[in-house]
Amino acid sequence: MKNRQIKYISIILIISSLLFSGCAQKNQDLPVKEDEYASTKQGAVMGAFIGAIIGMMAKGKHKNQNAALGAVLGAGIGTAIGYSVDNQAKQIAKELNTKVDNKPEALTNPDNDLVISNTDKYVKIMLRDKMMFKTNSSIPTQEASLKLDKITNVLRKYPDTIIQVVGFTDSRGTYEYNQKLSEQRAKNIGNRIYNSGIENLIYSKGCSYNKPLIANKTKEDMAINRRVEIYLYPNQQSIVDACKAQ
Repeated sequence: MKNRQIKYISIILIISSLLFSGCAQKNQDLPVKEDEYASTKQGAVMGAFIGAIIGMMAKGKHKNQNAALGAVLGAGIGTAIGYSVDNQAKQIAKELNTKVDNKPEALTNPDNDLVISNTDKYVKIMLRDKMMFKTNSSIPTQEASLKLDKITNVLRKYPDTIIQVVGFTDSRGTYEYNQKLSEQRAKNIGNRIYNSGIENLIYSKGCSYNKPLIANKTKEDMAINRRVEIYLYPNQQSIVDACKAQ
């Protein structure tokens, strides 16, 4: 029985990895109009597989029934998480008078000072430095503070959402100088959000000039790379290393 159980779990894991890799590849080939509920669908599928595995591992005579029930419950949990991510992204976009844009080129468009996107794990709000800070300053501008207020207005509805503020610089100067600057900018934005009185857990992190959006060849390119990214996670398991390419 134990060998059969291991065999079932192995099959489920193989199928799930194929499905998820297939979904990821398919998403890269989507046309301009993105699926607004992609995170919800992926969350449901992932939850179903995890639930099925847990059900199979449960003790008792009715492992097949347990697996089926676990799949249903897992799908429900996954759907709820995916829906929460999708919903937060759309609400924040509406509050900031923009739309959710998951196209990669949106981040490298110099005309975009603000980009809101989401995956099945998190919402990401990208804010350009030229809008957030004055030159050589880590203090948020008045315009930045107004946008942060609008973001926190939405987050008050989601007190369980985990917030991570991440700073990025261009490649001018030493790595150590840029690390300190990126940390200070992220910390100041994080403090601004925290002082709004929301209950969410908030973390800040500096990435120096790691993970540039575009090669730091010209002044225009460098301006694109100087940014703050605010990540919104539904749980601890969704947290990623924002300094590395996802």
